[in-house]
Amino acid sequence: MGRWAVAVHGGAGVDPNLPPHRQEEAKKLISRCLHLAVSALRSNVSALDVVELVVRELETDPLFNSGRGSALTENGTVEMESSIMDGPRRRYGAVSGVTTVKNPISLARLVMDKSPHSYLAFAGAEKFARMQGVELVENEYFITDDNVGMLKQAKEANTILFDYRIPTSKMESCAAEVENPLMMNGLPISVYAPETVGCVVVDSQGRCAAGTSTGGLMNKMTGRIGDSPIIGAGTYACEVCGVSCTGEGEAILRGTLAREVAAVMEYKGLGLQEAVDYVIEERLDQGKAGLIAVSNRGEVAFGFNCNAMFRGCATEDGFMEVAIWE
Repeated sequence: MGRWAVAVHGGAGVDPNLPPHRQEEAKKLISRCLHLAVSALRSNVSALDVVELVVRELETDPLFNSGRGSALTENGTVEMESSIMDGPRRRYGAVSGVTTVKNPISLARLVMDKSPHSYLAFAGAEKFARMQGVELVENEYFITDDNVGMLKQAKEANTILFDYRIPTSKMESCAAEVENPLMMNGLPISVYAPETVGCVVVDSQGRCAAGTSTGGLMNKMTGRIGDSPIIGAGTYACEVCGVSCTGEGEAILRGTLAREVAAVMEYKGLGLQEAVDYVIEERLDQGKAGLIAVSNRGEVAFGFNCNAMFRGCATEDGFMEVAIWE
């Protein structure tokens, strides 16, 4: 019997001027998810089931960029993507381009459990969702007033990301406030708000699991697929660990970030935090990202090379932490 642990993230790269009330809202949501996970783990719920449970909670709340509250495409619609992986058997399921599925993480789980495939996208994923009887909603359900405003600002600025929730006066002055502002996806951090969500869990049996869900980039081209549904890039779990990533999707894809954490543990003999630090420092080139991870021994680790990451963790010994900044 091992020790259970859980970690949750809500995106890497946070504007320093993010209003305090939004910071508190984010902390409260992550804390709620941790308490949900702790209750389930104390009841001997499996790591895989806890991952799905937590990500569903994050998808249902409009605060972060997944499920309801997802970023909008250039056409003003939502195209979501998600993945889940079961470490002991290295099974996984993933979906992309879903537009009516209320909880994409559960559809990804069904792809893994109920189909002969591992990854379904767009019309095929929607057809499979109908076949499985999952809860469907109109695309408008996922669209929030905040994100409509963000898309409008993004189009006016001809960018793929723009955080409407930061006061305009602060956005206009961001370049003057910092001589060399941190950039993500080619934009100052003040106008970057990815807020992809993820969860990693190890249960008392030492089984690791991971899941990630997102709406992608604001004002993205229709059909764009990021790292979140790609196993080994945005999500990975095996006998050794479970990992979920967030940040610049293209950089995470190039670095196969999530798999790299497991690989250096397996082949270089690094511990969990050592592996996370190594991958963040050596595998991102000039990209900006963050990740959370758990090991089969009940350890929790996180790392990021940008200014902040919405994150939280809890362990069987009673430790719980929720944080944003370094």
